[in-house]
Amino acid sequence: MQRAAQCALRLDISRAFCPSSARNCRAVNRVNGSVSSRRYSVLPPPRDEEEKAMLDSMLRVDHAGEYGANRIYAGQMAVLGRTQTGPLIQHMWDQEKMHLERFNEILGEHRVRPTLLLPLWNIAGFALGACTALLGKEGAMACTVAVEESISEHYNSQIRTLMEADPERYTELLQLIKEFRDDEIEHHDTGLEHDAESVSLICWFASYKMYVLVCCCCCV
Repeated sequence: MQRAAQCALRLDISRAFCPSSARNCRAVNRVNGSVSSRRYSVLPPPRDEEEKAMLDSMLRVDHAGEYGANRIYAGQMAVLGRTQTGPLIQHMWDQEKMHLERFNEILGEHRVRPTLLLPLWNIAGFALGACTALLGKEGAMACTVAVEESISEHYNSQIRTLMEADPERYTELLQLIKEFRDDEIEHHDTGLEHDAESVSLICWFASYKMYVLVCCCCCV
């Protein structure tokens, strides 16, 4: 209250002598208001360096996985974007964009370095999406099933780790991971509903192994 009264007094004086100062004060208030209303972080303050290293590694891999998924869908859209399958791929891609945006925010807030292999993943992810899409809708859906299966398994592993460690301490992070995991399962099931199993298992196996390999490397 005292601070508000002081600011009001300064505004009264500034209106009389310098109108631009009044505008600046109002601008500062808007900025301060936006900062104070920033949403609460999903991560608790780390207890020690060991916990920080664990969380940093977990977030780095999650970010890399969502980044790779975005590039895969970008590759698929480059080939199939103007076909009847385009809207379906776009819908799944839009959800992946939201996942990636959230992890970008978390990494920035907690000063977690992304993987050094993002440039490689940028090219490899797009190539994987485009090459499987060249096989048609079925190839793209087989790739989607393989990738989303890998991501959901990865998220389930993280959920188990956090639940065993301290579920109350990681409540917000667990909620976020479960929400994203459910989206990935939905994408997986969508792929199965759109003839993913009609193509060779070689396509599924290659997509799955490539995605897992790159994500494992993205710990660095």
